[in-house]
Amino acid sequence: MIGLKRGSVALLSHQEEWDRSAENVILELKRLFGNAAVDIQHVGSTAIRSIYAKPIIDIVIGLRDLNDISPYMKLLEEHSFIFRGEDVAGQMLFVMGDFEKDTRTHHIHAVKWNGTEWNNYINFRDYLNCYIDKAMLYDACKKKLALQFSNDRKSYTEGKQECIEYLLKEAAVWRQRQDT
Repeated sequence: MIGLKRGSVALLSHQEEWDRSAENVILELKRLFGNAAVDIQHVGSTAIRSIYAKPIIDIVIGLRDLNDISPYMKLLEEHSFIFRGEDVAGQMLFVMGDFEKDTRTHHIHAVKWNGTEWNNYINFRDYLNCYIDKAMLYDACKKKLALQFSNDRKSYTEGKQECIEYLLKEAAVWRQRQDT
């Protein structure tokens, strides 16, 4: 299953369908962007095989400069990538889904390649895929919050922040060790 009603929270065990869907969307984005995108990757919980996730695929587009996306805005919309704004500083959000049913299937985050946001996405995914115990820590946090906030995604997301920031710090140190 891919997709979730906007604002709701439901977690599912990892599904191969998520990987296939991410690959297909990444191929389409690469075709649309050509060389303007430095890299495009599947990130977020659906890219971490050992944990439960909301069935919404997160993809990150790495650009040399965030303004590089401007010439592609209309083209993206024509291909069902709907712009939702700068959801957090330094990041532009596009969504895909069945908007008549108020369902989201994909979140596409455009960020500066090799910038803080890019590195956080990549490091977090890679670290949790390498260390199952850390992934299980995050999984437990998410499951607890999903039970508490099944119809309040904002509170669910805010509730994960402390755990995410803790793991991001560990992931950054881990990445530095990998790179030296």
